[in-house]
Amino acid sequence: MISRRDFLQASVAASAIVGASGVGNWAKLAAQQTLTQDDLLGFDTYGNITLVHVTDIHGQLKPIYFREPEINLGIGDVNGLPPHVTGADFLKMFNMTAGTPEAYALTYQDFSALAKGYGKMGGLDRVATILNAIRSDRPDALLLDGGDTWHGSYTCFKTDAQDMVNVMNALKPDAMTSHWEFTLGHDRVNEIVDELPFAFLGANIFDNEWDEPAYEPYKMFERGGAKVAVIGQAFPYLPIANPNWMFPGLSFGVREERMREVVAEVRDAGADLVVVLSHNGFDVDRKMASQVDGIDVVLTGHTHDALPEPVMVNNTMLIASGSNGKFVTRLDLDVQNGQLLGFRHKLIPVFSDVIEADKDVAAVIDAERAPYEAEMSEVLGQTDSLLYRRGNFNGTWDDLICNALIDEREADIALSPGFRWGPSLTPGDKITREDVFNATSMSYPNAYRSEMTGETLHVILEDVADNLFNPDPYYQQGGDMVRVGGMGYHIDVSKPQGSRITNMTLLKTGEAIDPAKSYVVSGWASVNEGTEGPPIWDVVESYIKRQGTISIDPNKSVKVTGA
Repeated sequence: MISRRDFLQASVAASAIVGASGVGNWAKLAAQQTLTQDDLLGFDTYGNITLVHVTDIHGQLKPIYFREPEINLGIGDVNGLPPHVTGADFLKMFNMTAGTPEAYALTYQDFSALAKGYGKMGGLDRVATILNAIRSDRPDALLLDGGDTWHGSYTCFKTDAQDMVNVMNALKPDAMTSHWEFTLGHDRVNEIVDELPFAFLGANIFDNEWDEPAYEPYKMFERGGAKVAVIGQAFPYLPIANPNWMFPGLSFGVREERMREVVAEVRDAGADLVVVLSHNGFDVDRKMASQVDGIDVVLTGHTHDALPEPVMVNNTMLIASGSNGKFVTRLDLDVQNGQLLGFRHKLIPVFSDVIEADKDVAAVIDAERAPYEAEMSEVLGQTDSLLYRRGNFNGTWDDLICNALIDEREADIALSPGFRWGPSLTPGDKITREDVFNATSMSYPNAYRSEMTGETLHVILEDVADNLFNPDPYYQQGGDMVRVGGMGYHIDVSKPQGSRITNMTLLKTGEAIDPAKSYVVSGWASVNEGTEGPPIWDVVESYIKRQGTISIDPNKSVKVTGA
């Protein structure tokens, strides 16, 4: 008799051959070199339950460009495993061809050239069209939102996320979890949650005063004659990665034992299928799934990974659906008598020039944006360079931000946080105010200017590096490496904390950073309450207007070894 583990692994291996996954269908599209809506939405309905997953939309209502990472290092046991594979290696692993639609959507190679041919991706009105197609086929499909939804754009900032709430309500999710949502402040989150027509889940969010769950831990759904338990797992490191004064009285954490208890609770309550709607990040989810039995599916988020196939761990499927509205995952499952017997999966790319916009949702989006259209669309300059952010080290958007901080704030060194959100711009694009907000919009934007010793700078870089490159995923607390302007350094990612960063150099003089000397440093997004300084978008806007045309030289200031 074939074991459940062997069956699921065989299903993944065979899916590309039989067309049960995104790889098989996309290979057909690659051969055709044409895209149609029917091809993108086509699916061989299977089983009795359909899950639809979106995550990390970051306030993006309209189609965008978003370049996937060139560098996504895996440390220790996950080195070379998805999602820590990029570019040509990614294409080879998933049997894809350079220059094809899937290569454009899923990798960074030739991004600017391919963008001209394949266009922008995303747009929640196009996502609505995909949902309509799925629901016409499987009316009781569950739509699950992995969080980082109420954040990241001009209109989201101006409306305290009401724009995203209204548009997502029009898409009719069944449940969501959270991360950046809490940077709206605890009171605002509760105000929104009280009015939501769907579940806001977080089994790992506790009220410190009462030592009890602050939000619903899970929700049970009846679908296809089976009970489906959806457990919410919010970003576990919120008080570290974001200002904890914005959500006083709440505690988070991975809480592995808590997850084990909740899985047991829903199983005892009759759950036939256990789904974790997670914002842990992929490697944290991989470890959690390996150590907590009884989870059938983890819909993972936070790290913005897009994978065309599930990753199997301990009889658990990990599903990664990308970010910024670029993809929608459809997962059909055959669940009988408490057993998952098989599945079909498709990562659906949202090519905005191919998928027709849903008129009703487009009208909601336009209504939300209309009051701000004039100021959003003001042109500040243009770019001769590809502006992107995603990757373990400096992206050109953050190089631009660092240049602005150094010039506008008269600093020696600039620090820009390693955020993964923020759409891309291609060479020749105009830069609008909306574009700047897409890369900077947040509720603690002040651009500080202070003095730091070389020793302090070293400690900062070492701390952030450990958050990213600690071999234990439970100590990887979010984000990519802090971006640095005006300074170079060498990092050996294989070393332990305190020994990774060497050869720190002040670029304008070529001198080594002196641990005892003070340097003028400007940065933004400090988690400290009361940080003073202009909002980062004003700093960047002023710089772009003065420059007129932005051209970013290749950043060779960070030398990486040990990968």
